[in-house]
Order: sequence, then C-alpha cells, then structure tokens
Amino acid sequence: MRRGLSAFVLALAAGALPARAQSSPIAFRGAEVHPISSPAIANGTVVVHEGKIVAVGPSAEVRVPRGAQVVDVTGKVILPGLVDTHSHLGGIGGGDGSAALHPEVRTLDGIDILSTDFHRARAGGITTLNVMSGSGHLMSGQTTYLKLRSGARKIEDCLFCSDPVTEICGGMKMANGTNSMRDKPFPGSRGKSAAMVRALFLKAQSYGEKLAAAEAGGDRDGNGEQEPPERDLGMEALLEVLRGERIVQHHTHRHDDVLTVIRVAREFGYRPVLHHVSDAWKVANEIAAAGLPVSLTVVDTPGGKEEALGASFESAAALERAGAAVAFNTDDWILDSRLHTRSAGLAVRYGMSREKALEGLTLAGARMLGLDRRVGSLEPGKDADLVVFSGDPLSVYAQVLETWVEGEKVFDRADPVERLWATGGYGVYRGGGGDDHGE
Repeated sequence: MRRGLSAFVLALAAGALPARAQSSPIAFRGAEVHPISSPAIANGTVVVHEGKIVAVGPSAEVRVPRGAQVVDVTGKVILPGLVDTHSHLGGIGGGDGSAALHPEVRTLDGIDILSTDFHRARAGGITTLNVMSGSGHLMSGQTTYLKLRSGARKIEDCLFCSDPVTEICGGMKMANGTNSMRDKPFPGSRGKSAAMVRALFLKAQSYGEKLAAAEAGGDRDGNGEQEPPERDLGMEALLEVLRGERIVQHHTHRHDDVLTVIRVAREFGYRPVLHHVSDAWKVANEIAAAGLPVSLTVVDTPGGKEEALGASFESAAALERAGAAVAFNTDDWILDSRLHTRSAGLAVRYGMSREKALEGLTLAGARMLGLDRRVGSLEPGKDADLVVFSGDPLSVYAQVLETWVEGEKVFDRADPVERLWATGGYGVYRGGGGDDHGE
C-alpha cells in the first residue's frame, strides 16, 4: 500500500494539471437529493456539464441529455459540496510577534497546496475551504478561499479568484479573548485589545479620507491639491473591510467577548462572522438582533481553556430559535476534516432542525464567505460541487463515497488508494507534501 500511495501522491505533485470541466454531461440518477435551497427530493436527478449544474429535480421530470454519462446512485444521498468556514490546512502561518495586528499578511503566500491535508478534506466531502491563520493575534491577516480541485500544483490552481493581486480571495482573520492577550507589543487585557483594534480602524478611516481627497483634487474642503498617502498594504486591506468587500472572520468565545465584537463592528460598520462562540447559547438573542452569523466549532469535550468552559451542544439550537444563521467549521486540526458532518449531527441531537443543520454544512457557510452565488446549494448555474453519501449524512455510519468539484471526481472511496485518505491515520498524512506517507 505504501508503494501505491507514494505513486499516487507523486502523480498529483508532479503530474497532471488541474482537471478541466467534463466535456460530456453527467447525470446522477436515483439518489435522495438535498438541494438545500429547496425541499429534498426522494428520487432525484442532478445533471452537470462543463463544471456547472444544469438541472436538479425528480428523476421522472428531469431530461437526461443525449450522450450523457448516467451514474446510478439509487439508495444514496447527494448534498452540495461541503463548505468549511474555518480551517488551518496546508501548514498556514500568519502574523509574527512584531505586532498584534497584521492586516497586510496574506495566508495564500504561506499555504502548501501539495500538503496531504487537502486529501483528508476531499475524503470528508469538503469542496470549499476558508483557510485562516491562528488566533494569537488581534488581526493575523487575510484568509484564503480555496476550491479543492484535484491536480493542483500551485496555490493559484485552487483559488476562488483568478487574480489575487486585483481581486479579493478571502476575508480578514481577527480574534479577541485570551489567545491574543500576551506580553507587549500584544495587549494584556480585554479592554486594551478592543482599544488597539479601534485605533487601527480609525487610522484606516483617515487613510481612506486622504485617498479620497487626493482623488478629488483637493483637501476635505475642496481647496488646493493633496498628495495621496504613501501606499500601505495593511490600510488597503482594512479599507476593503470597511467597504464591506472583505468579510471579517472573528475568533471569539466568551459572552462578553462576543458582545465586544458586536460593539466594535457596529461602530465601524464592517461585517463580521462570529467563529467558535462557546457561549453562543448565553447571548443568542443579542447575536440575532445584531444580524450576525455564527460559525460554530462543535467539540466532543467542551473546555480546554477558561473562556471555552461554557460551551454547550445546545448552542446551535439556541441560535436557530433566536433567528441567527449557523454554519459549522472544523478548525482542523481541532476537528478532523473527514468528520465535518458530525458537528451537524450533534447539533440535531441537541435540538437543531435537520434542515438548518444540513444548511449549516453547505449554504449557510457559503453565505458567510460571500460565495453563495457559486456554491452551497444544488441549483442550475452554480458550480457542480456535490457529495455522494452512502446514507443519512448526519449518521455516524454514513460514508462519503464520492466528492465532485466542478464536475470532476476528486475523491472515490471505491479506489483502494483513495480510500486510504478516508480511513488512514496519522502516518498517512504526516508527510505534508507527500514525501513520507507512513506504512
């Protein structure tokens, strides 16, 4: 098996370019289909062509194009490709110890796209990732939105955008609470943490005003000429945040920290997504009233640090009752990407509806990343990302049989080598880029 696995990795690392969208239509017939954006279909058909979804509906009503490859998935369950709103795959780093806020840092400059980590994600049915740096900084840098295409040789092969210089390819990672409270130059208290964030956004606002004045040909009163400020990569990224173009992905746990995020975001008008939110059940109504979505990290053993001691499996249900949007994340390695669906299963066990739980694995997360026009549901015109399960996705007994990205199969459990990505342990993955794969 070691020889076969090594050959497989070498083929990916040094071989083919990313797969192109299929030239002939493919029709998946007979499965229980969950479009997410519409009711489930007991005996459904999904037709994909050239990387896009062409048709979704009851098998008796969907016409299969002439010459299409028909895949019999009778007795199986199909979901849209899973979206993980919070991941640390690819050996990612972020800001260093020189400052507590690093808005200019891009995670895409540090991701090892050949890492075996991404095979685990595909084996878990994940097709879209938000890769973020850690929470040891108040602002650790720009996150990266990845589409887990096969055959990638460089980071650009998996980016959602076509040009990372001129387009926005991710959000902005921020954090508060104990992780970012350290010795100088980091804050030593919660109050100082918020003050440092506010000061940086005030600086960004001033930078934006100077740019606007220079473009207008004068100062704030329209008199005289004003030179534009010296280019500042960090300020440029923060202006994207303030304009709502770059979404803040905010690590926060304790109830008072959550309310601080709401308070500061309201003051400066940016869009945050609340991540982890161990105390969500305590402030569910306040979160819903603020209109903020939550990306929950559901762990088997709540706690681990003081601010997470209040974590509850009932948080998802409490947020749903309050009217807040809920997605689930792996925070991988905190939770293994192959077990992403377990979070939704646990949430249902503790009171969340099945419909919202499945949405939390797919469309809700896509919305939180601003990617829902392309992914998160099975609708004509969207990317042909889907997962074939052996049974109920919320059951611990269900297996991911196949994962498809833009009409190309990127994981097949029936293949003995690929099955090892789903069933193998630490030894399979410790090689990072594929040089050492265990036994």
